[in-house]
Amino acid sequence: MATLTKKDTPRLLRAYRQMVTIREFENNANDLYLGAKMPGLTHMYSGQEAVAVGICEALKKTDYITSTHRGHGHCVAKGADLKLMFCELLGKEEGYCRGKGGSMHIADQSMGNLGANAIVGGSAGIATGAALTSKMLGKDDVTVCFFGDGALGQGVLYEVMNMAALWNLPVIYACENNLYGEYTHVDEMAAGTITARAEAFGIESHRVDGQDFVAVNELSEKLVERARNGEGPFFIELSTYRYHGHHVGDINRAYYRTKEEEQHWKDDRDPISILSTLLVAKKLVEQSELDTINSAVKQEAEAAVAYALAAAYPDESEVDMHVFADSKVEI
Repeated sequence: MATLTKKDTPRLLRAYRQMVTIREFENNANDLYLGAKMPGLTHMYSGQEAVAVGICEALKKTDYITSTHRGHGHCVAKGADLKLMFCELLGKEEGYCRGKGGSMHIADQSMGNLGANAIVGGSAGIATGAALTSKMLGKDDVTVCFFGDGALGQGVLYEVMNMAALWNLPVIYACENNLYGEYTHVDEMAAGTITARAEAFGIESHRVDGQDFVAVNELSEKLVERARNGEGPFFIELSTYRYHGHHVGDINRAYYRTKEEEQHWKDDRDPISILSTLLVAKKLVEQSELDTINSAVKQEAEAAVAYALAAAYPDESEVDMHVFADSKVEI
């Protein structure tokens, strides 16, 4: 790990704020669901914040990401507006997809977010296609494909990694190994090592502590720059953990993981605590400064929720908009 100095403080504080923002977004989203104010299900990202922020802080606005059904963290980390995100979750007209996508289909192309995807591993082809487009157009944009360990059983992932390796595409496959694919431990469904799957295609692979923002970001900065220079693709396995169940309705998890395990990750491996402890220990900031950030972000998230609750729903005339392409339209 590189030596941290005062000059790193603005970058680290920005990352800290982004991670806290993701946590507050998820806390409020969970409350909306439990309060029967949000339609449909959502999948909490709490506990994995250092992955999304560590990688997205290494990207430019014009770089692309593709997300997963557990995608709020990626969306926030790539620069999304909380008001528009909450509007989308609540089915409101001002949402990123005019309230039609909901939690699992948020997309913000203005910030390079090509969208969350309810299909496990479903965005792998989109990400690889985006990387191919960048290369064919002579652009230096990089694409990051986020997916969970559950996607390791999807054939499309291996098809596109094969193509990416053959064509040296500027794409980084980021596997968020949070130990569970729905309700099954990764050791029960993935034989061998995860990185070996990419290495079989000749793709350079790395493992990193997904709870450590600094470690994730340092690796991401190096790989993004190399991918930008034509050295891609790359594969990263990020060891992380989700605090909540598979989805917001997954309350009783005792049949597939213990409370002791969950508490260990929350107490000893929390990504926000790891970064805040580092910042204070290195005397880069005072705890009071972090407390101020926490309070400000909490207020911003609550204001965004209030805004979304008061926002208008789309007119019923929109029910078939954006879901059908007129075959007579000339392209």
